[in-house]
Amino acid sequence: MIARELISSTFPTLHCSDIGKKGLNIMESFRVSEIPIVRDKEYLGLISDKNIYDLDLTKICINEKSFTLSTPYVFVNQHIYEVIQKMLEHKVSVIPVLELNMDYCGSILLAELSEKYLSLVSGKDRGAIIVIEVNEYDYYLSQIAQIVESNNVKILSLYTRNNENTKMVEITLKLNATDISSVIQTFVRYDYIIKAVYMDDSLLSNMYSDRYEQFMKYINI
Repeated sequence: MIARELISSTFPTLHCSDIGKKGLNIMESFRVSEIPIVRDKEYLGLISDKNIYDLDLTKICINEKSFTLSTPYVFVNQHIYEVIQKMLEHKVSVIPVLELNMDYCGSILLAELSEKYLSLVSGKDRGAIIVIEVNEYDYYLSQIAQIVESNNVKILSLYTRNNENTKMVEITLKLNATDISSVIQTFVRYDYIIKAVYMDDSLLSNMYSDRYEQFMKYINI
C-alpha cells in the first residue's frame, strides 16, 4: 500500500489569501492540528493551529505576516511504512503527498492512516510483513501461497498493486511468523524481487521493529 492510495478524498487545503479562522474551522472539523498551504499545485508548507494562534492570524490573511512553515511530505509512491515513519518523525496529524515533480497531490490524515494500517497488519496478529515484486505475467497467487506454506508459515493478509508503467506486480504479505528467513530465501530462489521486509524482531533489521508500538502510542496521544 503506497501513499497515493492513502490520500484523503475530502481534506482541503488553504491558500495564502485565506484567513486563519478558515484553517482553524477545517482542522476542527477533521480533528487534525495542521493543514497544508498550497499555491496552484505548489506545496508551500504546513500551518498548525498553534501557528495561527501564536501569530494572531485568526482574522487576517495568512500572507499578511512573514513566518517560516515546516514542510514535511512524502512522495506518491512511498510505502505505508515510510508514511508512518515520516509522520512519527515530524509528529504531525497530516502529511502532504507530492507527485515526483513536486506538485501537490493531496494529504494523508493520521486517523484514516491508522485504520488502513491496522487492516494491513491484521489487527493484533503478530508477524512479519514482506513486500515482493514480480512481472505481472509471472504472478500466480497459488505459487506465492505454496512458497510461504512450504516453509510452515501462513498468509494472514495480502495486498497487491499493479505498476502499469513497468508491468510489475507488488505484493505485500502479512505472515504469521516473525522469523521468515526461509521464506525470503525461497522467494529469491524463485526469482522474486524482495522490496522490503518488516519484522517484529531484529533478525534481519531492527529499523521497523518498534514501529507498531510507536504508531499505536502516537495515534492514542
